[in-house]
Amino acid sequence: MYIPTLDDMLAAHERIKPHIHRTPVLTSTFMNELSGAELFFKCENFQKAGAFKVRGASNAVFGLSDDMLEKGVATHSSGNHALSLSYAAGRRGIPCTVVMPRTAPQAKKDAVIGYGGKIVECEPSTSSREEIFAEVVKQTGAEFVHPYNDPRVIAGQGTCSRELIGQVDGLDAVVAPIGGGGMISGTCLTLSNLAPNVKVFAAEPEQADDAARSFKAGYIIADDAPETVADGLKVPLKELTWHFVSNHVSDILTASEDEIVDAMKLIWKRMKIVMEPSSAVPLAVILKNKNTFAGKRVGIIITGGNVDLDLLPWMKV
Repeated sequence: MYIPTLDDMLAAHERIKPHIHRTPVLTSTFMNELSGAELFFKCENFQKAGAFKVRGASNAVFGLSDDMLEKGVATHSSGNHALSLSYAAGRRGIPCTVVMPRTAPQAKKDAVIGYGGKIVECEPSTSSREEIFAEVVKQTGAEFVHPYNDPRVIAGQGTCSRELIGQVDGLDAVVAPIGGGGMISGTCLTLSNLAPNVKVFAAEPEQADDAARSFKAGYIIADDAPETVADGLKVPLKELTWHFVSNHVSDILTASEDEIVDAMKLIWKRMKIVMEPSSAVPLAVILKNKNTFAGKRVGIIITGGNVDLDLLPWMKV
């Protein structure tokens, strides 16, 4: 298992700069007063393809040698990695096939197709996803770019927190959502090297809390098909992301479904920015654990904004 290094992250940042945005950091007096902390929102919902995952996907795609391009790339993803890899593959002019749960948000499926990706659907479980994906790779011979358990992807995700610490001085902590752990791993990679005094907290839904249980147990616990409004956080940790989580994360905090939806609604209402449920989990856990963050300068990574506007979680169905 190759563990990406600081040099890998720095090289990734140079490689992907032509293909990504340096996203802004927003603040809110209301959110500061509500939380009792100074909050700095790193807005990856304004990123190319609408999510931070374009960083890791672009690093993987633009790092491919020419002789690997003909068969293209393939992955499995509930959405943002799928559309991000499709975006990067389209920029390089190579084919991209993605296995997506049939229940994935239509907005994310539409984006994959819009960027030129081909979708193969699976059932909404890790076992179904991996079984169907194995068949896709067998048929296409494509280069597998894992959504998070890939050193190229983690190095790319680490560029987000590199930008953040360049934009905000004196952070005490950074909070990011955790599903498979790609963003958290990239955050750990960067901060442990460039800002080791900044604590890393992971935020997870109570109904998909396998990372929190793994953290407490000291080994990976994987749920096959958890149900949560935070659709981007349903996948389990893998060996590479577990390395970073187990060595560098200060704590994994969880929030209920109602707390996640309330935090999402609050950000939409008070900050006027579109973000998806997975991105609301960090604010939800900060508001739930005010004593942990009181008086601190806290970076929050808003991981994506690819939400289905016809199926917002507070709408009455």
